[in-house]
Amino acid sequence: MRIIGLDFGSKTVGVAMSDELLLTAQSLEIVRRKDENKLRQTCARIEELITEYGASRIVLGLPKHMNNTEGERVEKTRAFGEMLSRRTGLEVVYWDERLTTVAADRTMMEAGIRREKRKEYVDSIAASYILQGYLDYLRNQSDDLGE
Repeated sequence: MRIIGLDFGSKTVGVAMSDELLLTAQSLEIVRRKDENKLRQTCARIEELITEYGASRIVLGLPKHMNNTEGERVEKTRAFGEMLSRRTGLEVVYWDERLTTVAADRTMMEAGIRREKRKEYVDSIAASYILQGYLDYLRNQSDDLGE
């Protein structure tokens, strides 16, 4: 079993995938689109990745405000998640993504990646941070249950 992680943005979707043991998340790619509302090709590509890797669940980053309120981006993200769930038949888990993009950018900066290049990778790395947070949560839940 694998889990796919997504960082949904206005023109991109960062994609990450777990390993089969659900221990680590790896950045896969960034799905780009020209128009915010043109999601058909984006969904088709995500479906291809789900099939290729055998993902059984989707973790979708939820872009809440820092004060924990939900705005327009959250509404669009939930609508995207519902669309993916209908198309794939998979459960969509929403995961708080606050500061994941900041963390991804900081990681690349510390690695010496130039600012121009960081823009190319930040969404897929943010997706891996979202997914890794969820995987860590699952592991902690099973530890708490004594499994």
